[in-house]
Amino acid sequence: MTGAFSNTDNWSWGVEGEYARSESDGTVKHGDHDFDRTTGRVQLLGPNSQTDFFAGYQSKFFGWPGMYTGNAANLETENLQTRLFSINHTQNYSDESNWQLSAYHRRNTDHFVYQRYGPSTYEAKHETKVSALAFAGRHVINQQFALNHSAQLTADEIDSSNLEQGDFTSRTYYKFNLLPEYQFELDPGETITTRAGATFDDTNRDRSEVSPIFDITWQRTGSNGHSDSIYLSYAETSQLPGYGAIGGSEGSGLFRSNHDLDRETTQNLEFGYAIDRTVWSIDSAIFYRWDDDLVDWTFTGAGARAAENVDIETFGFEIIATRQWKKFEGIASYTYRHKDEDYGNPAVDGSFYALNFPEHRATLGVIWSPNELFEIRIDNEWRDQEENPLRDGPDDAFFTYIGISYFPAQIDGLECFAAYDKPWDDDFQDVPGTPGRSDQASCGVTYRW
Repeated sequence: MTGAFSNTDNWSWGVEGEYARSESDGTVKHGDHDFDRTTGRVQLLGPNSQTDFFAGYQSKFFGWPGMYTGNAANLETENLQTRLFSINHTQNYSDESNWQLSAYHRRNTDHFVYQRYGPSTYEAKHETKVSALAFAGRHVINQQFALNHSAQLTADEIDSSNLEQGDFTSRTYYKFNLLPEYQFELDPGETITTRAGATFDDTNRDRSEVSPIFDITWQRTGSNGHSDSIYLSYAETSQLPGYGAIGGSEGSGLFRSNHDLDRETTQNLEFGYAIDRTVWSIDSAIFYRWDDDLVDWTFTGAGARAAENVDIETFGFEIIATRQWKKFEGIASYTYRHKDEDYGNPAVDGSFYALNFPEHRATLGVIWSPNELFEIRIDNEWRDQEENPLRDGPDDAFFTYIGISYFPAQIDGLECFAAYDKPWDDDFQDVPGTPGRSDQASCGVTYRW
C-alpha cells in the first residue's frame, strides 16, 4: 500500500508499506520454502532534499538436497531472519552538486541443518550484526571540473556456534574514495570525460590497501537523441574474507575455514563501445581481470568444502543488443569468459564458485504486447559451463521462461499472470553435485494502487 500528502507547493511526504508471502513444496523433493517479508518506508521530499526512513523484516525457511555440500543425499535446510533499519538524506546545493548521508543497522540470524530428519547430526547457528555510516557527494567546481568523493565506516560482529574459532569475532572497516573528474567539449554534442582517483580500504584486523581508479569516455549525442560512446577503464578493488571462510574449524567438519586467508584484490582493464538509436541499441565490452588471493570454496574428491585463496586471470567479452518494433521488443546477448587459475595447493580438485562459470552464455528474450490487455514474454538462456568433476550430468544447459499477463480494463492496476519456467527436460546442476531446479508452473494476481 502507498500514500502521500502534500502540505505546500515545495514539500511533500509519503508512506509506503509492503507485505509479501511465498510458500512452495519446490520443484524437487525436499526443495520447499516458506517466505515472509514486511517493509515500511517514509519519505520527506523538499525543494532541494530527500529523506528516507526504512524498516524491514524478512523470514525465510528453505531446503534443498545437497544445497551447500554438493551431495544430494544430504537433505539440508536453512532458516534466516533479517531485520534492517536505515535512514538516508540527500541534499542538493549549487549547480548539480549534492551530498548524501546514510546509516543502517542489520541483524541477521541463520540456522543451518545438515539433515532435516536428524538435526543433531550437524547444525550451525549464527547471528551477525552490522552497522554502517556513509557520506558521499559530488561537488561541481565549474562546467569542466567536478569532484566525486565518499567515506564509509562499517562495524560488524558475529555470535556463532561454529564460527568463533578464528582470531576475532568483530571487525571495523574504513573506506575513503576520491575521484576528480574533468570534462571538455570537442564539438557541440561531443564530449570527453576523464576520471582518475583512488580508494583507500583499511580495517583493524588486516592490512590496508590503496586501489587506483581511472577511466576515459568519449560520447557524441545528436539532436535526434542518437548517441555513441567509447570508454576505457582501469579499476582496482579490495575486500576481506567473511567469517565463514576465516572463523570456523580448519582441519575438520563439513565447512573448513582457513585462518590465514589474505585480503582479496582485483584489477580490471576494460574497453567498451555503445550505440543507442531510437528503436535499437548495442552495448559491447572486452575485459581482462586479475584476481589475487580471491577466496573460493573448493573440494578434494567428494569431501567437505574448504576455503582457499586463488589467483585467477580472466579474459572475456560481452555484447548486448535490443530492438523495438511496433508490438514487439527483443533483447539478445552473448558472453565469453576464459579463466586461468592457481591455487598454490595441488590437493584442490575443483571449485564450487570461482571456477563454476559458463565459458559461453547466450540469451534471447522477446516481449509481445498485441494490445493494452495482454503481454506475452519469452526468455531463453543457453550456457556451456566449465567442466567440474563434482557435477553429475551435462555441462551445458538450455532454460526457457514463458509468461503471459492480462490487465483487465475494468480494474486499473490489476495484473493476472501465468508462467511456465523451465519446460524442457534439463537436469543441469547450477552448483556442482547439487540437483538443479525442475520445471514449474505458476499463476497469480498483482494489484498496484
